[in-house]
Amino acid sequence: MDAKLTLKSLRRGRHDPTHREEADGTLWRTALTPSGPVTYRIRQQRLDDLDIDAWGPGAAELVENIRTELGEHDRPEDFRPAHPVLERAWSRLPGLRVPRTGRLFEALVPAILEQRVVGLDAQAAWTRLVGAHGGPAPGPAPDPMRVMPSPDVWANLPIWEWRRAGVDLHRSKTVIFAARHAAKLNRAAGDPARAYQLMSAMPGIGVWTAAQVGHRALGDADALPLGDFHLGRMTGTALLGRPLAQHEIEAFYLPWRPHRYRVVRLLELTPRAAPRRSHRAPRARPFR
Repeated sequence: MDAKLTLKSLRRGRHDPTHREEADGTLWRTALTPSGPVTYRIRQQRLDDLDIDAWGPGAAELVENIRTELGEHDRPEDFRPAHPVLERAWSRLPGLRVPRTGRLFEALVPAILEQRVVGLDAQAAWTRLVGAHGGPAPGPAPDPMRVMPSPDVWANLPIWEWRRAGVDLHRSKTVIFAARHAAKLNRAAGDPARAYQLMSAMPGIGVWTAAQVGHRALGDADALPLGDFHLGRMTGTALLGRPLAQHEIEAFYLPWRPHRYRVVRLLELTPRAAPRRSHRAPRARPFR
């Protein structure tokens, strides 16, 4: 497994204060585990050679579960690309796995921030909120790394902090509601069906948002992000020669079940196969 490649999907933008990649290939991350905050460092020379260091109250728990996080229970050997573009990408990325952090709330907050907005705005909001309200990263973490805020902090952020970060009332209320149920969400990590059931019952959380959590926290290689504005264009252009309409996407992906997200990820990591983004909307400004 390729740790840096696998965990790259957890990064929320170039300035994500919970994720840092060094020039020598070293990966630094922070997390908020049930045991407490943790900083962990991953160094890897070969696919079968991992060097893990961790600091903080959550260090033992993180190290114990790191191979699960890195996709140990993923089953890529069952995947059949069945298309030249996917076959080439698959052969080029042999260490790619679908991660399984088990930390649902950690994956859910940034997914909610990404709802119906330009990706750069969501990333800026995440960076600002974690930087201002997150905890210090344990151990020798590079500056300015932080640990994401606890559920209690998210649940009690004043309205002006959300507005300064450019987060509208709908998304802030959804994060606050999820924060009040964070413990229940995280306990469901071992039962993906239960986790999806819990998320779908929460106001403001739909199929797209649940899929963003599924392929990060639950190891769900089939978590197709239906409703993604760019998915039809990216998929259709790369695999069919024309963009797919929204109503065509689900049927088009059926042959790849239960690896539909794996197809999406391979296309995301093959930028020349198709443009990932269409013309960008104007950037949002913080609310006044």
